[in-house]
Amino acid sequence: MKPTMGRPRVTSRAALERLAFELFARRGFDDTTVDDIAAAAGIGRRTFFRYFPSKNDLVWGDFEEHLLRLRELLAKSDPRAPMADALRRAVVEFNRFDVADVPWHRQRMELILRVPTLQADATLRYASWRGIITEFVAERTGLPPSAMFPRLAGYTLLSAAMAAYEHWLFEGPESDLSVLLDGAIRQVEAGLGSGALPADGVGDQLAQEDGGGGGSA
Repeated sequence: MKPTMGRPRVTSRAALERLAFELFARRGFDDTTVDDIAAAAGIGRRTFFRYFPSKNDLVWGDFEEHLLRLRELLAKSDPRAPMADALRRAVVEFNRFDVADVPWHRQRMELILRVPTLQADATLRYASWRGIITEFVAERTGLPPSAMFPRLAGYTLLSAAMAAYEHWLFEGPESDLSVLLDGAIRQVEAGLGSGALPADGVGDQLAQEDGGGGGSA
Protein backbone atom coordinates (compact mmCIF):
# COMPACT_ATOMS: atom_id res chain seq x y z
CA MET A 1 0.00 0.00 0.00
CA LYS A 2 1.25 3.46 -0.88
CA PRO A 3 2.08 5.45 2.28
CA THR A 4 -0.03 8.53 3.05
CA MET A 5 1.88 11.78 2.56
CA GLY A 6 1.52 15.03 4.50
CA ARG A 7 0.46 15.76 8.05
CA PRO A 8 -0.30 12.68 10.22
CA ARG A 9 -3.91 12.26 11.25
CA VAL A 10 -4.73 14.01 14.54
CA THR A 11 -5.63 11.57 17.32
CA SER A 12 -5.95 13.67 20.48
CA ARG A 13 -7.77 16.74 21.80
CA ALA A 14 -4.49 18.55 22.46
CA ALA A 15 -3.15 17.93 18.94
CA LEU A 16 -6.44 19.03 17.36
CA GLU A 17 -6.43 22.18 19.48
CA ARG A 18 -2.87 23.09 18.45
CA LEU A 19 -3.64 22.48 14.78
CA ALA A 20 -6.74 24.66 14.99
CA PHE A 21 -4.73 27.45 16.62
CA GLU A 22 -2.28 27.31 13.70
CA LEU A 23 -5.20 27.75 11.30
CA PHE A 24 -6.67 30.59 13.37
CA ALA A 25 -3.30 32.38 13.26
CA ARG A 26 -3.15 32.12 9.45
CA ARG A 27 -6.79 32.64 8.49
CA GLY A 28 -8.44 34.24 11.50
CA PHE A 29 -10.93 32.63 13.86
CA ASP A 30 -14.10 33.63 12.01
CA ASP A 31 -12.75 32.54 8.61
CA THR A 32 -11.73 29.09 9.83
CA THR A 33 -14.57 26.55 9.83
CA VAL A 34 -14.98 23.25 11.63
CA ASP A 35 -14.70 21.57 8.23
CA ASP A 36 -11.37 23.35 7.64
CA ILE A 37 -10.03 22.10 10.96
CA ALA A 38 -11.27 18.56 10.39
CA ALA A 39 -9.79 18.44 6.89
CA ALA A 40 -6.41 19.71 8.08
CA ALA A 41 -6.47 17.15 10.89
CA GLY A 42 -7.32 14.28 8.55
CA ILE A 43 -10.53 13.46 10.42
CA GLY A 44 -14.22 13.69 9.65
CA ARG A 45 -16.61 16.37 10.90
CA ARG A 46 -18.27 13.87 13.23
CA THR A 47 -14.93 12.97 14.76
CA PHE A 48 -14.23 16.66 15.44
CA PHE A 49 -17.45 16.88 17.44
CA ARG A 50 -16.40 13.88 19.52
CA TYR A 51 -13.47 15.99 20.71
CA PHE A 52 -15.23 19.37 21.02
CA PRO A 53 -18.92 20.36 20.96
CA SER A 54 -18.10 23.45 18.87
CA LYS A 55 -15.30 25.59 17.47
CA ASN A 56 -15.74 27.95 20.42
CA ASP A 57 -15.30 25.09 22.88
CA LEU A 58 -12.02 24.18 21.20
CA VAL A 59 -10.63 27.64 22.02
CA TRP A 60 -11.52 27.24 25.71
CA GLY A 61 -10.04 23.76 25.98
CA ASP A 62 -10.68 22.00 29.32
CA PHE A 63 -11.87 25.15 31.05
CA GLU A 64 -14.40 23.40 33.31
CA GLU A 65 -11.74 20.94 34.43
CA HIS A 66 -9.37 23.83 35.11
CA LEU A 67 -12.02 25.44 37.31
CA LEU A 68 -11.94 22.36 39.51
CA ARG A 69 -8.26 23.09 40.08
CA LEU A 70 -9.08 26.63 41.16
CA ARG A 71 -11.52 25.21 43.71
CA GLU A 72 -8.84 22.81 44.94
CA LEU A 73 -6.26 25.58 45.31
CA LEU A 74 -8.65 27.67 47.38
CA ALA A 75 -9.72 24.66 49.45
CA LYS A 76 -6.06 23.91 50.26
CA SER A 77 -5.29 27.48 51.32
CA ASP A 78 -4.19 28.03 54.92
CA PRO A 79 -7.30 29.00 56.92
CA ARG A 80 -5.05 31.10 59.19
CA ALA A 81 -3.77 33.20 56.28
CA PRO A 82 -5.52 36.47 55.45
CA MET A 83 -8.30 35.88 52.94
CA ALA A 84 -6.80 38.35 50.46
CA ASP A 85 -3.48 36.46 50.48
CA ALA A 86 -5.26 33.14 49.93
CA LEU A 87 -7.17 34.53 46.96
CA ARG A 88 -4.10 36.14 45.39
CA ARG A 89 -1.91 33.06 45.73
CA ALA A 90 -4.62 30.76 44.36
CA VAL A 91 -5.31 32.96 41.33
CA VAL A 92 -1.61 33.37 40.55
CA GLU A 93 -0.96 29.63 40.87
CA PHE A 94 -4.05 28.80 38.81
CA ASN A 95 -2.64 30.87 35.97
CA ARG A 96 0.90 29.48 36.11
CA PHE A 97 1.96 27.52 33.02
CA ASP A 98 4.88 25.42 31.88
CA VAL A 99 7.23 27.44 29.69
CA ALA A 100 6.43 25.30 26.64
CA ASP A 101 2.70 26.00 27.02
CA VAL A 102 2.97 29.79 27.39
CA PRO A 103 2.93 30.62 23.62
CA TRP A 104 -0.22 28.54 23.15
CA HIS A 105 -1.84 30.14 26.17
CA ARG A 106 -1.03 33.59 24.80
CA GLN A 107 -2.75 32.70 21.53
CA ARG A 108 -5.75 31.30 23.41
CA MET A 109 -6.13 34.50 25.43
CA GLU A 110 -5.66 36.68 22.33
CA LEU A 111 -8.68 34.91 20.84
CA ILE A 112 -10.79 34.97 24.01
CA LEU A 113 -10.17 38.64 24.76
CA ARG A 114 -10.15 40.06 21.23
CA VAL A 115 -12.50 38.04 19.00
CA PRO A 116 -16.05 39.48 19.27
CA THR A 117 -17.73 36.17 18.42
CA LEU A 118 -16.20 34.61 21.54
CA GLN A 119 -17.42 37.28 23.94
CA ALA A 120 -20.75 35.61 24.75
CA ASP A 121 -18.88 32.44 25.72
CA ALA A 122 -16.46 34.49 27.79
CA THR A 123 -19.29 36.08 29.76
CA LEU A 124 -20.75 32.69 30.70
CA ARG A 125 -17.47 30.96 31.49
CA TYR A 126 -16.04 33.80 33.53
CA ALA A 127 -19.28 33.90 35.51
CA SER A 128 -18.38 30.36 36.63
CA TRP A 129 -14.85 31.51 37.56
CA ARG A 130 -16.27 34.46 39.46
CA GLY A 131 -18.72 32.18 41.25
CA ILE A 132 -15.89 30.10 42.72
CA ILE A 133 -14.29 33.22 44.19
CA THR A 134 -17.66 34.40 45.51
CA GLU A 135 -18.34 31.08 47.21
CA PHE A 136 -14.90 31.02 48.84
CA VAL A 137 -15.29 34.54 50.21
CA ALA A 138 -18.80 33.75 51.43
CA GLU A 139 -17.52 30.70 53.30
CA ARG A 140 -14.61 32.61 54.82
CA THR A 141 -16.78 35.52 55.96
CA GLY A 142 -19.87 33.57 56.99
CA LEU A 143 -21.96 35.62 54.56
CA PRO A 144 -24.34 34.16 51.97
CA PRO A 145 -22.98 34.12 48.40
CA SER A 146 -25.75 36.54 47.47
CA ALA A 147 -24.42 39.19 49.87
CA MET A 148 -22.73 42.27 48.42
CA PHE A 149 -19.21 41.62 49.74
CA PRO A 150 -18.72 38.11 48.26
CA ARG A 151 -20.18 39.30 44.95
CA LEU A 152 -17.87 42.32 44.96
CA ALA A 153 -14.87 40.09 45.64
CA GLY A 154 -15.74 37.87 42.67
CA TYR A 155 -16.12 40.76 40.26
CA THR A 156 -13.04 42.57 41.59
CA LEU A 157 -10.70 39.57 41.34
CA LEU A 158 -11.93 38.80 37.84
CA SER A 159 -11.38 42.41 36.76
CA ALA A 160 -7.86 42.41 38.22
CA ALA A 161 -7.03 39.16 36.41
CA MET A 162 -8.40 40.45 33.11
CA ALA A 163 -6.43 43.68 33.43
CA ALA A 164 -3.26 41.67 34.08
CA TYR A 165 -3.93 39.43 31.07
CA GLU A 166 -4.56 42.37 28.75
CA HIS A 167 -1.32 44.00 29.91
CA TRP A 168 0.53 40.70 29.45
CA LEU A 169 -0.66 40.48 25.84
CA PHE A 170 0.18 44.14 25.24
CA GLU A 171 3.69 43.90 26.74
CA GLY A 172 4.70 40.87 24.70
CA PRO A 173 6.28 37.45 25.41
CA GLU A 174 9.00 38.84 27.68
CA SER A 175 6.50 39.92 30.33
CA ASP A 176 5.80 37.66 33.31
CA LEU A 177 2.12 36.80 33.76
CA SER A 178 2.53 35.66 37.36
CA VAL A 179 4.16 38.94 38.36
CA LEU A 180 1.46 40.97 36.58
CA LEU A 181 -1.35 39.01 38.25
CA ASP A 182 0.29 39.30 41.64
CA GLY A 183 0.79 43.04 41.21
CA ALA A 184 -2.75 43.67 39.97
CA ILE A 185 -4.33 41.83 42.88
CA ARG A 186 -2.04 43.52 45.39
CA GLN A 187 -3.15 46.86 43.98
CA VAL A 188 -6.76 45.87 44.55
CA GLU A 189 -5.86 44.97 48.14
CA ALA A 190 -4.13 48.32 48.62
CA GLY A 191 -6.88 50.32 46.92
CA LEU A 192 -6.79 52.55 43.89
CA GLY A 193 -5.93 55.76 45.72
CA SER A 194 -2.20 55.54 45.01
CA GLY A 195 -2.76 55.42 41.26
CA ALA A 196 0.21 53.08 40.74
CA LEU A 197 1.06 49.43 41.07
CA PRO A 198 3.00 48.28 44.16
CA ALA A 199 6.70 49.09 44.21
CA ASP A 200 9.24 47.22 42.12
CA GLY A 201 10.31 43.92 43.56
CA VAL A 202 6.90 42.27 43.49
CA GLY A 203 8.38 39.55 41.32
CA ASP A 204 11.11 38.85 43.87
CA GLN A 205 8.55 38.71 46.66
CA LEU A 206 6.37 36.38 44.62
CA ALA A 207 9.28 34.03 43.99
CA GLN A 208 10.10 33.95 47.70
CA GLU A 209 6.52 33.17 48.67
CA ASP A 210 5.87 30.53 46.04
CA GLY A 211 9.32 29.01 45.73
CA GLY A 212 9.56 30.01 42.08
CA GLY A 213 8.06 26.68 40.97
CA GLY A 214 6.24 26.04 37.70
CA GLY A 215 3.10 24.22 36.83
CA SER A 216 0.24 24.08 34.36
CA ALA A 217 -3.38 25.10 34.67
